[in-house]
Amino acid sequence: MEERAMIFIDGSNLYHSLKQHFARTDLDIGKFARKLLGRRSVVRIYYYNARVGFKEEPDRYRQQQAFFASVNAIPYTELRLGRLVYNNWPSVPPYEKGTDVQLATDMITHGFKNNYSVAILVAGDNDFVSAIQSVKDNGKHVEVALFGQEGTSRRLRSVADKVTNINARLLKDCWKETMSQKPYEAE
Repeated sequence: MEERAMIFIDGSNLYHSLKQHFARTDLDIGKFARKLLGRRSVVRIYYYNARVGFKEEPDRYRQQQAFFASVNAIPYTELRLGRLVYNNWPSVPPYEKGTDVQLATDMITHGFKNNYSVAILVAGDNDFVSAIQSVKDNGKHVEVALFGQEGTSRRLRSVADKVTNINARLLKDCWKETMSQKPYEAE
């Protein structure tokens, strides 16, 4: 029986990790997803992020909209947006609200609906441990793709059925072809 997979990407975590580990953010999400899938068929790719405020940051908002359009253009991909909360802007940076809960809820709901046999989570947040366990308890496999050394995200690594380390070798063929389009600055 062919394995059917869904990929759940924490966009903010991916962006900041790429910036920290590779000093670049021009990852081709479609190529990256195909690499994670291997020979499995894709059911859906969910990309989670928070919309920048137009009033607060009009330039970043426009860049982000272009980036979101490129994500929406990837076949079988859906963009799921939380929001950024601006308190005491610009002296205090905004914070994300709703994206992690939405990701965890979608991963659990699709698992219980039998929409996939394998969930692939691209995130490094230990807050997803309970959601992963819930999906596994429903008979699904859960893989986690994350950045960092073996000592990072220990709880996430221990609960996952399989861990894929996102490193230079994995990303070798996953960068965008040209740098003509300025990568979206998420945070």
